[in-house]
Amino acid sequence: MEQVAMEKPLSKSDATNNRMELPMESLRNFPIPDGQNYFEFVAMDTVDRPWEFKVSTRNEGRYKKPWMSGQWGSYAHEKGLKKGDRVKLVMQVEGNVVRSYRITAERNLTMGIWIPVEDFAILRWKYLSCLHH
Repeated sequence: MEQVAMEKPLSKSDATNNRMELPMESLRNFPIPDGQNYFEFVAMDTVDRPWEFKVSTRNEGRYKKPWMSGQWGSYAHEKGLKKGDRVKLVMQVEGNVVRSYRITAERNLTMGIWIPVEDFAILRWKYLSCLHH
């Protein structure tokens, strides 16, 4: 069964830095072992490429303030992510065990129509090539 582990619109900081802040409510979907402040996992993207991510929290302070790092900066750069794009992590769950994660990034094409960022690049290229003919 698939469940959304995390979904959020990107801030400028998320899109340009080596880490993405996570919504606090998504933290329960990343089983951080007792005594640690991080959880490492691999998520497959839409072209079945594996990405290594790390969800971390603060060790001290009143708020845990979770974030995701690892290969996040490389993923955001390769996908050309920008402020306003939507990122979703989906987990495949069997019984009570998470078997795998999948990551997608989408851009708002127009009026609430979201498409994968990989398709956005193709559409943009086709549109620009039409303008030059």
